[in-house]
Amino acid sequence: MGFIGWIILGLIVGAIVKAVMPGRVGGGWVTSLILGVVGAIVGGWIGDLLFGGGTMEFWNLGSWILAIVGGLVVAGIYGAITGRNKTNA
Repeated sequence: MGFIGWIILGLIVGAIVKAVMPGRVGGGWVTSLILGVVGAIVGGWIGDLLFGGGTMEFWNLGSWILAIVGGLVVAGIYGAITGRNKTNA
């Protein structure tokens, strides 16, 4: 799957992340969508490293799982970083 495919998948993943982690992701929908795109790209990159580039396709369940897990991880890291900054400031 190409870079544009991962971006489109990431936008969908961003909406899923917002639904799954509504309180932990600050910044609203735009932030969630951006984090979803970053998470999907990171998940796709990790999938390419682990499984090779040939298995990653848009309608493949493995691609979706990698993108969702990547989005949740990136959103969790973002929430941890911004949460610490708000309590220390």
